[in-house]
Amino acid sequence: MKLKSKDATYQTHSRNYTTHHTHFTHLLTFPKAAFTLAEVLITLAIIGVVAALTIPAVIQKYTYRMTETRLAKFYSLMNQAIIMSKIDNGAPETWDYWVDDLQDEEGNLINQTEAIDAAFQKYLAPYLKITSKKKVTDYNGNQRYFYYLADGSAFSYAFHEIRDIQFFPYKAEKCIKVQNVSGICRFAFEFYPANISMSSINDGAWKYLKGKGMEPTLYAWDGDPESLYNDPTRGCEATGDYCTAIIARNGWKIPADYPRKIKY
Repeated sequence: MKLKSKDATYQTHSRNYTTHHTHFTHLLTFPKAAFTLAEVLITLAIIGVVAALTIPAVIQKYTYRMTETRLAKFYSLMNQAIIMSKIDNGAPETWDYWVDDLQDEEGNLINQTEAIDAAFQKYLAPYLKITSKKKVTDYNGNQRYFYYLADGSAFSYAFHEIRDIQFFPYKAEKCIKVQNVSGICRFAFEFYPANISMSSINDGAWKYLKGKGMEPTLYAWDGDPESLYNDPTRGCEATGDYCTAIIARNGWKIPADYPRKIKY
């Protein structure tokens, strides 16, 4: 019997190994996974729905936090300025700062923007870091000045008297063109510690300002916390005048039951 050579035997074993190895490797080879177009579109649709539900909430939360921070900062800055002005100029009731309502022959309120600005420049502006001043026109066509702060917020006095101060946390020039936005993009404050022009009959309407610095608007408030919301003349649900007080009384945090949606 003819014996196979060592080389022939090796080649035979090598061929058998290769055959078995190839077969085994084939058994372990898995098909490549791939997404169909339909699966991709469904995934994108789900992502879109989730984004649509979550992004507005994130933006609103940021808007509220920014508003709270800027309101508290403005309140602090203005009252620090008032305190420093008292040191240099004496008690506010002695200042020639107070610009009160004047009416023309037809009973219309006279625009006193320039007189108000002159009083502000003398008594409060030196103690504030005002980045710019700009004359603007409100939704009623009345001109007044905006005083801008470093964080981009701005404030303005009423065009006809110096008691009422309106604060705009963001996009002031857009907000002032719209009516009935107090507590939405504009927030009401008052500085009237001496009640100089008020008679004793009307004095009680200003009692929450007497002897104080700048405070959230509480003119004619009856002292009932519910009235801050539902007073038909000044409540947050009506004109929005008392909205600032609601936030202030909650530690400068917008409460869960705040009746207006803040937006800019």
